[in-house]
Amino acid sequence: MPDSSPSSSRPPQVGRRTLLGAAAAATAAPVVLGSASRAAAAPAPRKKPRALPGGGDLGPNVLVFDPSTPGIQGRLDEVFRQQESAQFGTGRYALLFKPGTYSGLNAQLGFYTSIAGLGLSPDDTTINGDVTVDAGWFNGNATQNFWRSAENLALVPANGTNRWAVAQAAPFRRMHVRGGLNLAPSGYGWASGGYIADSRIDGQVGPYSQQQWYTRDSAIGSWLNGVWNMVFSGVEGAPAQSFPNPPYTTLATTPVSREKPFLYLQGSEYRVFLPEKRTNARGVTWGNGTPRGTSLPLTQFYVARPGVSAATLNQALEQGLHLLLTPGIYHLSEPLRINRANTVVLGLGYATLIPDGGVTAVKVADVDGVRLAGFLVDAGPVNSPTLLEIGPRGASRDHSANPTTVQDVFIRIGGAGPGKATTSMVVNSRHTIIDHTWVWRADHGDGVGWETNRADYGVVVNGDDVLATGLFVEHFNKYDVQWFGQRGRTIFFQNEKAYDAPNQAAIQNGSTKGYAAYRVGDAVTSHEGWGLGSYCYYNVDPTIVQHHGFAAPVRPDVRFHNLLVVSLGGQGQYECVINDTGSPTSGTSTVPSTVVSYP
Repeated sequence: MPDSSPSSSRPPQVGRRTLLGAAAAATAAPVVLGSASRAAAAPAPRKKPRALPGGGDLGPNVLVFDPSTPGIQGRLDEVFRQQESAQFGTGRYALLFKPGTYSGLNAQLGFYTSIAGLGLSPDDTTINGDVTVDAGWFNGNATQNFWRSAENLALVPANGTNRWAVAQAAPFRRMHVRGGLNLAPSGYGWASGGYIADSRIDGQVGPYSQQQWYTRDSAIGSWLNGVWNMVFSGVEGAPAQSFPNPPYTTLATTPVSREKPFLYLQGSEYRVFLPEKRTNARGVTWGNGTPRGTSLPLTQFYVARPGVSAATLNQALEQGLHLLLTPGIYHLSEPLRINRANTVVLGLGYATLIPDGGVTAVKVADVDGVRLAGFLVDAGPVNSPTLLEIGPRGASRDHSANPTTVQDVFIRIGGAGPGKATTSMVVNSRHTIIDHTWVWRADHGDGVGWETNRADYGVVVNGDDVLATGLFVEHFNKYDVQWFGQRGRTIFFQNEKAYDAPNQAAIQNGSTKGYAAYRVGDAVTSHEGWGLGSYCYYNVDPTIVQHHGFAAPVRPDVRFHNLLVVSLGGQGQYECVINDTGSPTSGTSTVPSTVVSYP
C-alpha cells in the first residue's frame, strides 16, 4: 500500500480519500353537486389528461455515433474537458455507439458520463482503442473517480491494456476487453473501486493499488494481486479462494442474478433488452450469441427529459408506460410510484432524481419483476424519511420467480449541497436483488457536516430472501446497513464509517462503542455474507474507538465468511471484527484485522 501520510501537493479535499485514496398522476375529480339551489348545474368533471406518447428523441445529452460520424474524438474530448473534474456539477452525458468498428479512439470518461454500445452483444460494437479512466485531475489519486460507466462494448486497447481506475459507482458491465485491464491510475496511486459484471477480459486484470473489488459472472484471463478485499462470484478464471493472504474470496457461482436492462438498436429502432434471471450463474450471458431474455420497443417507454414534473412521470407509469430517464436532473415534488409488475425505470448518463420538500423519491409496490437501473438519487435539503422504498412495509409476496432488481442505482446525501434523509434505502419486498449500489453520505463537497447532511441509516432490509451483490454503503451517522429479513445474503460489502463524528459520545450506541457498519437483527435466524469489509477514519477525533465493524446474533445459520476491519492510518481503531471476535486494529500501519469464518 502507498504511504498514508498527507501530501501537500494534493488538492485540499476534506477527508480520508485525499489522504488514503485508499409521484401519482392526476385523475378525474369526482362530480360535486352544488347545494345552492335545485337548478344549479353540477360542475363538469375534470378531464383526464391526454395520454402521453411513448418513444421519442433521446435529447441533447445523448450523443449517438456511428462509424461514419465525423469528429468523434473531438466530441469525446469536449465532453471530457467539461466533466473531468465536475464532481458535483450538473452536466450529464451518455455516449452511445451504433454497431460497427471504430478505430483510433480514446474515450476518456469524467463524472456523470456513460459510454455504451448499441448492439445486442458487446462484440457488435468494437473500438480499436481505449475507454479510459485516470486520475490526472486529482494528482494521480483515483479514490474520487465516482459516477461513470462503460457497458456493452468490445475494446482492443492501443497498447494491449485498457486503464479503468475508478472508485465507487463506476460499473464496468457487458464489456469485452481483447487484452488486459489495469484498475489503477497512472503512477499506481490510490484507488478505491469497484465492480465488473457480465464481462470478458481476455488478458490479465491488474488491480495494483485497488483496495477492494467485486467481479461477478464474468470471464478473465488471470488476476494479478489484491490489497484488502477482492471478491469473485461466478467468474471463470478467478483465483482460488485464499483469504486473507492473498485476500481472495471466490464463489464458483452467483446464487441468483439478472443482468441490467440495456438500450440497443434493432435496425433503426431503439429497444430495451431485459435479460432473464439466472440461478447458480457463472460466466457471461452473451458468450454464445444473442443473450437470453426479452425486449421492449422504445414506444413502450415514456422518454423523460429534465424539467418534467413528477406528476407527469407518474401519469406515464399509470398509463402503463415504462420510464427512460435521459441525462439530466429531475426535481420531484412527489414520489415516483411504481405499482405495476414488470415496470422498467432505466436511467441514461446518471439521470439524477432530487426529492423536494422531504418526499421519498421512488416507491415500488409489492409486485413482481420491477427493474430499477442506472440513476442517482440525490437527497434534498429538507429531510426525507426515506429516499428509495422497495415494497411497502409488511410486504410478504413471494417474488422468487421474478424478483425486483436494483442495479447501478446510487444514493447520495450531501456533497452537491445540503441533503438529509433518515434512511436512504428500505427493502421490504421479498427476493429483491440489489446488484451494485453505492449509498453514500458525503464526506466531502458542499453541505457536509455531522448535522448538515445528517443521515442515520444507509440500507435497511426488512424483506426475506433478499440478495445483495456488490453493496457499497458509507459514512452514515448510525448504522450503515441493518438487515432484519430472514435468509438474506450479501456477496461483497464495502464500508467506511463516518469520518466526521465529533467525539466518542456522538457515536455511543448504548453501552457499545459505535454503531456497526453491518448489523443483522436479533430475531434473524438465517443470514450469510461473503467478503465484507469496514474501515474507519475518524479524522475529527482520531481517539474514537469503534467496538466492531459487524454485529449479528450468534446462531448456527447466521454465518459470515472473510470479514475485515481496517483503521486507516490510525485515525480511530476497532476493538473487534464481529461481535466480540477478531483482533483489534492498532497503530498507523493500515493493516486489516480479519476473521475467516464466523461463528
